[in-house]
Amino acid sequence: MIPNESHPAPAPEGDGTPLAGSVALVTGASSGIGEATVLSLARLGCSLALVARRTDRLTELCELLGSQGGAVLPLTADLAVPGRARQVVEDAVRHFGRLDVVVNNAGYGARAPVEESDPDDWDRMVDLNLRAVLHLSRAALPHLLRAAQDGPRGVADLVTVSSVAGRLARKNNGVYSATKHAVCSFSDSLRQEVTERGVRVGLVEPGLTTTEMTVGGESAFGMPQKSWLRAEDIARSLTFMITQPPHVAINEILVRPTAQAH
Repeated sequence: MIPNESHPAPAPEGDGTPLAGSVALVTGASSGIGEATVLSLARLGCSLALVARRTDRLTELCELLGSQGGAVLPLTADLAVPGRARQVVEDAVRHFGRLDVVVNNAGYGARAPVEESDPDDWDRMVDLNLRAVLHLSRAALPHLLRAAQDGPRGVADLVTVSSVAGRLARKNNGVYSATKHAVCSFSDSLRQEVTERGVRVGLVEPGLTTTEMTVGGESAFGMPQKSWLRAEDIARSLTFMITQPPHVAINEILVRPTAQAH
């Protein structure tokens, strides 16, 4: 949903264009955290490749960004489908000629006790929350390394949106938590491989956040929705990571609502 007056996109800092000349690819871009991140990065000067399954929502967002003078490429794709992660990276680089920032945000969650859960949901979570992150990160890595070496910022960024569930397992949430734990381990291992070559690998772990995936769910921990995080709160954390000076790497941000204890 396009932000309104009650949920505005985060305001840029400094001259408003610290990412001018950079190209970012954002998955899960058509709503929630992905959409908020796209709007924030656009205001900071980024050209954007937007990846999501819903063409109509991508079209609406691209029209908004285009009307504001932004360079944007919509890429309709279900990243759970084998080969699509690699393809969207290739399409983005073919169109823009480079890739400086990747935000792995697409995800899926389904809560249920193991004995009652649907294995198809398990497969969807593993395919989208983990396998797509692995394949997209690998496909993007050569381009990010090149941007770190030759780009104007002297650094490139790969940020993955995980979850508090990646740090704290709870009943009825086993497979989702397992995928997020795996993403945490992968992210830090990859960070160690590429940090000396100028690619910063970051992980943002939101607590309870108002998105299409969480509203109406069963994980509110007794918290009223007005106390939950907004998508724009997570977008600020993402852009905080990405806009650090080249010698500064913020590798992990765990963000909870003030009222959330665990």
